[in-house]
Amino acid sequence: MTKHGGYRRVRDLLSAKKVVDTLPIELRAHITKPSQTRFLLRLVKTPDKLQEVVAIAAKEKPFPTAADFAQAVQLVAQTTGKTTKSEESQTQLCNSVTVSSQLHPRYGEEGVIEADAPNNSQQIVTFSDSERLLVNNADLDAAIVSPDRTYPKEYTEAIAALKEQHKLELECLEQELRIGLQAEVKARAEAQVSEQIQSLQNLYRQQKEENIQLQQRLDEMESLRQLETENQQLKERIRDLENAFEPHQLQDWGNTYTKQGAKALNKKVQQALEKTIDLRTLAAEPPKENATECLRLMGMALKNLSIAMNNTQALEAAAIILGTSPTLSAIATRTEQLQLLPQAVKEIRQVLARIEFTWLDFWAVAEKYEVIKPDYWAELTTQETDLITQARKDSEQLTVNT
Repeated sequence: MTKHGGYRRVRDLLSAKKVVDTLPIELRAHITKPSQTRFLLRLVKTPDKLQEVVAIAAKEKPFPTAADFAQAVQLVAQTTGKTTKSEESQTQLCNSVTVSSQLHPRYGEEGVIEADAPNNSQQIVTFSDSERLLVNNADLDAAIVSPDRTYPKEYTEAIAALKEQHKLELECLEQELRIGLQAEVKARAEAQVSEQIQSLQNLYRQQKEENIQLQQRLDEMESLRQLETENQQLKERIRDLENAFEPHQLQDWGNTYTKQGAKALNKKVQQALEKTIDLRTLAAEPPKENATECLRLMGMALKNLSIAMNNTQALEAAAIILGTSPTLSAIATRTEQLQLLPQAVKEIRQVLARIEFTWLDFWAVAEKYEVIKPDYWAELTTQETDLITQARKDSEQLTVNT
């Protein structure tokens, strides 16, 4: 519609076509613009009047303007109005009526309507004594007097068009109101659903965090149980070590030293061991972290014992416990690595405790402790290792898809 000039332009074109199609061929040439037909459109239903208007306008000018057509329409309307008024006066004047209301003082008398009605509810009635009274329609004979007001045909068509337009406007307003109410109800329902979804998501996050905390507590309890079992084993091992540390008899030294020399040697060894980790203390108060920490401390104790007593067997035992070569440099390196184990497990579990984590989040922490991966992997629970494995698979799948 915009392409052809908008609604008004399209309406003028359609009106012009309707007027031109109604006129005879010899009168169509006088209409040159669509705007000239605005005053002629209402005469389409009366082709004779339309032809009369165009003929009147064409007498003045061969190509009349819109003002000329409007003036011609007024002339034809005045002539039609006079004719209609005279016809109505001929039909309505001298109508005989009877006063039918018993409450009226002229009840039962007959009169004649000699003038037009001043309004829709009353009539001017002339009685036999030449008195003219304004009588209500309700007091007259209903079969003769009609309460409906009559209008010219043009007015009747205009009123009907206005009523139809008003009806359409009411329907449009009703439809818009209905659509607005539906949109408001829909928006309100969507807001309620969104609020419920948000509440459920918050509840899910809270329950997930609580489940993670409970799982951590269960893992701690399981670790404590395992530590208790390992503590018993360590106590038995420490008893064996204490028995091996008891002062030897003089014959054990091949009579090389005297009894006093043996006591002096054992005293020096004890003084050297006081500065190192004591296995008795380790047995009495085992580490609270985990079994790996306990084994690490035990390996350090055996390393210090081997250095103090120059005992190759103790050095080998420390290497076996620490999982490295039976050399001082290898044991020292392994000891430094295992000192990082508690911090590594702590940071990794902090990452896993998040509501949502990715493989990149885990790898940012685990990359620093790659050298002790078997150690911290053994400290993690099955659920934690499954989470890490699933995160790695998701990352690989995302890489393949991209």
